[in-house]
Amino acid sequence: MTTSDGAAERRLRRDERTGVLHPDNLERYGARWFEPSPAVAEVVDRYWHVHWQLPPGEVIAQRIIDSPSVTLSIETGEVPAPLVVTGVQEKAWMREIRGSGSAFGIRLTPAGLPALSALRPEQLAGRTVPLTPDLDRDLHALLSGVAAAGTPEAQAVAADEALASRIAERPLAAEPLLANAVVAELTRRVRTRTGPDLAERFGVSERTVQRALRSTLGKGPKWVSRRIRLQEVARLLASEPEVDLAVLSAELGYTDQAHLIRDFREVAGTTPGTYRRSLQALARPVD
Repeated sequence: MTTSDGAAERRLRRDERTGVLHPDNLERYGARWFEPSPAVAEVVDRYWHVHWQLPPGEVIAQRIIDSPSVTLSIETGEVPAPLVVTGVQEKAWMREIRGSGSAFGIRLTPAGLPALSALRPEQLAGRTVPLTPDLDRDLHALLSGVAAAGTPEAQAVAADEALASRIAERPLAAEPLLANAVVAELTRRVRTRTGPDLAERFGVSERTVQRALRSTLGKGPKWVSRRIRLQEVARLLASEPEVDLAVLSAELGYTDQAHLIRDFREVAGTTPGTYRRSLQALARPVD
């Protein structure tokens, strides 16, 4: 669907790899994707928008096994700050949703942060911080301009224009583009155990692959691959309740089911079985 502002948008589906634990909340938040223009696809993975209006006293502790990415967000209501930057999260990211509000997010590709900011990934690792002029004057000005567009549809268009202008001023270097390609490849083959290793796939050394990911995300390929696999686990547990964990473990390249359970518990704070039962409990009709 294309809005009157020219932004292509659609609802997020519960069977997508969003990393949102308890994805039924996506409908409650009116969660939407906005597709970035091809002109900015090297720095933007997706735009998204959510809004909420909860009864007084209700709080949703929303957890997300986030993608390996940095996100910029424009927020209103009972939120940490009007402009926010969230770094790569080591564990499931948790946000308490209360009152009413909204957020328009720009999920960056690995190349996005070095293209738009002098901030380094390690400065943001595991953090959600207000984006102020003192933190990064240029990035603050860019996001403030996008916020001024008003509606999420208009903000998506404004972001396309502002980011395209920034890319034209400062073209991307080879290393961030390699990081983009590596993450895309790991995502594409998340359930495929065959194929060349990453260095061979891209005709570079293993050290070059390591350096590309660490300079853009602050993490190496093993960590990034693990995070993408755990997002896939969360997606399948929510969308295919009867999925066999032993079979899934093998498909995702784990040595055994116990390894998958340990990984999921370490990041999500719960086991796959407990998480699956919580989803089933929420799905039961209330007498």
